Amino acid sequence: MRRRLPYVLPVLAFLLLWLLLARSISPGAILLGAVLAVAGGAVLAWLRMPVGRLGRLRGVPGLLAAILAEVVRSNNAVARIILRPPPPGTRRAGFVAVPLRMRDPRGLSALACILTATPGTVWVDYDARSGVMLMHVLDMVDEETWVRTIQDRWERPLMEIFE
Repeated sequence: MRRRLPYVLPVLAFLLLWLLLARSISPGAILLGAVLAVAGGAVLAWLRMPVGRLGRLRGVPGLLAAILAEVVRSNNAVARIILRPPPPGTRRAGFVAVPLRMRDPRGLSALACILTATPGTVWVDYDARSGVMLMHVLDMVDEETWVRTIQDRWERPLMEIFE
């Protein structure tokens, strides 16, 4: 069974999502949802989505809370910059090169999502050979502070979860 349907949890999640979006739960909706979910699982198998084990999940709630707090804080900071622009020359945008120890593709994609979802920062590039991530920052104060923030606040918890 595992060979024919290697991604059981995503298939079940697809089916559940389909049933949540359906206007009514009927045998036809369940059948169509099951067909679409199995097709989605087949696409994941065709794309060779990496199957991996998650590490310590105890850190997930704290990480999610930190992400939510950072998104709210960043929204406020960006709104202040837009609504009350600072005097010219006091703030600057820029690029920061952040060396990362994390190599797990799922952890890296989670980090990319976190940084891109946080207003004022965008993941720009990643060099897999050197492990250096390039990000753009709207309000650049100190590059070293940004490097430490990314490594300590986001990379370390993600490494505990994914590696």
